[in-house]
Amino acid sequence: MAKSKKRENVWLQCKTCDSLNYRTEINVSKGIPEGLKEGLSKYCKVDRKHTVHKVKRK
Repeated sequence: MAKSKKRENVWLQCKTCDSLNYRTEINVSKGIPEGLKEGLSKYCKVDRKHTVHKVKRK
């Protein structure tokens, strides 16, 4: 039997340069966690510094 689709791939997009730097999975039934809604401080290789990244669905 095949697995049911409970997880979805989403991208983390930099707010300053709009590049898609990271990809992660979220649980579809629970929705987007609060930490991802507010934004995460991640390293952006284009800006070469830590910037805020928000969730972007494809």
